[in-house]
Amino acid sequence: MKLTTKGRFAVTAMLDLALNEKDKPIKLSEISKRQSISLSYLEQLFGKLRKQGLVKSVRGPGGGYFIAKEHNTISIKNIISSVDEQIDATQCGGTENCNEGHQCITHNLWTTLNAKILNYLNTTTLDELVKTQKNKVEKKPIALPGKKNKVDSNRVGFF
Repeated sequence: MKLTTKGRFAVTAMLDLALNEKDKPIKLSEISKRQSISLSYLEQLFGKLRKQGLVKSVRGPGGGYFIAKEHNTISIKNIISSVDEQIDATQCGGTENCNEGHQCITHNLWTTLNAKILNYLNTTTLDELVKTQKNKVEKKPIALPGKKNKVDSNRVGFF
């Protein structure tokens, strides 16, 4: 599977933006600090995301970025493909010439995997990632020293 940092960082930055945008635009320097992503790299990614209409920018003091669409209309595949990232598990890029000009014996396996991955990324939205992340923060387990971890059906966590 070829998914480079470009696609991963684009999804991470978009999720950070979605989690933190309120009534004011978010500066890329803030995302850079929170996610440990180079500011210059974020600038490149956000230029591509803006051209694809996923984010909008506000110039000047107090400027930054907003998400340009409803979170539930942005698929993870949209984000990844917006930064020119290819999602392909085949060795041949789908040309079927993986084994000295012919289709390799595992080509159909990787093609099927591609289809499943693309379907998953296409049906998973930014909104779902936001909700999952917010649930993680709200239900963070607490481990107390000296206590044995046990499960209580009324409370999520350790106590």
